[in-house]
Amino acid sequence: MFSTLPFGYMFLLVMGAGTLLSISSIHWLSIWAGLEINLIGFLPMLVYQKSVSESESAVKYFIAQALGSSFLIFGSLLMFNISFTWDLYTLMSLKTFGFLVMVSGLCVKLGLFPFHYWLPSVMAGLPWVTCLLLGTWQKIAPLFLMLCLVEMNHSYMLILILCIISAGSSLIGGFGGMNQTQIRALLAYSSIGHLGWMTFALLHSEWAMKFYLGVYIVISICMFLSLWKQESGNMKNIDGLKYSKSMQMNIMLLLLSLGGLPPLLGFISKWLVVLVGTSNALLWTLSLLILGSLMSLFYYLSLFFSVFLSSIKKESIVGGSIGMSGMLAFIITLNLLGGIFLVSNDLFSIL
Repeated sequence: MFSTLPFGYMFLLVMGAGTLLSISSIHWLSIWAGLEINLIGFLPMLVYQKSVSESESAVKYFIAQALGSSFLIFGSLLMFNISFTWDLYTLMSLKTFGFLVMVSGLCVKLGLFPFHYWLPSVMAGLPWVTCLLLGTWQKIAPLFLMLCLVEMNHSYMLILILCIISAGSSLIGGFGGMNQTQIRALLAYSSIGHLGWMTFALLHSEWAMKFYLGVYIVISICMFLSLWKQESGNMKNIDGLKYSKSMQMNIMLLLLSLGGLPPLLGFISKWLVVLVGTSNALLWTLSLLILGSLMSLFYYLSLFFSVFLSSIKKESIVGGSIGMSGMLAFIITLNLLGGIFLVSNDLFSIL
């Protein structure tokens, strides 16, 4: 996977250690240091194929993450100037300007609205494996830190700001993907939309946010590995999928699941967020989230049904290698049977 990158798996270890340090620390200085260690481990993976597009994406990603880190440390210093401590619980109880600066820093690192502009251009120039890491693992630490912000400082102003951010992210994720023909850029806008749902979920239920994040990571892993299996370097356009029937079915099911179409697994996570969101007086935010999700489902359907239906012939869709057929069977089972199992066992009765 990273065969052209010296000490590639060492960088993976450094990246994982940085994330674990951030989510396990109770001091903001250690949290910031963990995020920087994670960045140091991830940057070499962005350029392991040594292409021009990778180098451009790496520079953009570094600038965006440096800006987010500067917001975080600046906000921490503003709050340290008042409390004279780096303790997480003490800082979170302070309702100051520095608190909003720290929230802005996390939004920059995640690629949330209105700091989302860097994510599609960065992901469009990366190979599939690093796209997978950028869309999944790199979101874990900032999301859990934002969850800490909400739990420690549940003020009305913070809730209002995060509602606007989540609604804007969902709408941007829907609007932005409508004119995309590159799969990487399309998945970047999809990631922005799903981050909006996760941000709204953490306002109401920690368990709902973790469940949504887990489902999104599982579906994204299947999606990116399927695309990487098809062609790791050259296939950037959607038209490249028309040569593999089984791969078309794989991608179709996964994208419909990402779009939240019932009874697929992605629908269950959105349903859970809707259930916990309707218990609070934030229905306007939930309505905008659903609108953004519908727009995302529209471009999933319009793009991939056009490619899929235009190339259908008399041969079997499932035809191909045993490996591809097995992957297709796994994805169908994961989406269909997984969603039916969750509903039939009344998952939401535990909330």
